[in-house]
Amino acid sequence: MSVKIIAEIGINHNGNMTKVKKLIDVAKEAGCDAVKFQKRTVDKVYSKEILDSPRESPWGITQRDQKNGLELSLQNYNEIDKYCKSLNFKWFASAWDIESQKCLRQFDCLYNKVASAMIVSQEFLKEVASEQRHTFISTGMSSMDQIKTAVDIFKNMDCPFELMHTVSTYPMPDKDANLKCIQTLANEFKCDVGYSGHETGLAISYAAVALGATSIERHITLDRTMYGSDQAASIEPHGLRQLVGAIRKIEISLGDGIKKTTKEEIEVAKKLRAHL
Repeated sequence: MSVKIIAEIGINHNGNMTKVKKLIDVAKEAGCDAVKFQKRTVDKVYSKEILDSPRESPWGITQRDQKNGLELSLQNYNEIDKYCKSLNFKWFASAWDIESQKCLRQFDCLYNKVASAMIVSQEFLKEVASEQRHTFISTGMSSMDQIKTAVDIFKNMDCPFELMHTVSTYPMPDKDANLKCIQTLANEFKCDVGYSGHETGLAISYAAVALGATSIERHITLDRTMYGSDQAASIEPHGLRQLVGAIRKIEISLGDGIKKTTKEEIEVAKKLRAHL
């Protein structure tokens, strides 16, 4: 089974549909399997106190201005859906509240995503699992007990899922990657385990594939110097093309693990062992 490569656009579009389409094009041309967005009902995810607090941004001087500026509208998602269909390319989104999850249903996306922030909400997990779509479940900031609760919900509701080893810092220091958790989670929960990375660079994502990750999700951007909290932990277009190409090479190189002599080696052996 081929590793699924997901380009996380998230909120790196900065509310601009021209940037949205450019990022979709970048992911498609690089050979990714899908792009992912994030959807929030701002007044449900954040308290009035937080939203009214000051924050300088391109959209105004409050947190509310900034959050609303980053949030795509239903009209925007309709445009995204139409654009991705024209490219024969998959998209989906991680909802941060039940209202957003219900809103996304109308697009009949192939996948769902539970963000690390949402894995502790059993009500939300049940809502997602009720849709019976293959769901990527990020495990950042979570204990094994919290992950087990989520896994049990999805198994009991017979919803296909895949855990994703995640460390929720942006960007993540290399020393915190702890990639052996991919195998720990796979052994403990007897399921596929991917990797959602927030590091700078590509080496850790390559290592995750070599360790058996069944999916790789990385944030992408047009320019890492753009405004936004996720930009520094994102990959620019050239890096994304490099990531996809290397992952496909790693997949081929891993082989089946059975030691055997290749046909080409037999010919080499005749020459190198002729003196024996």
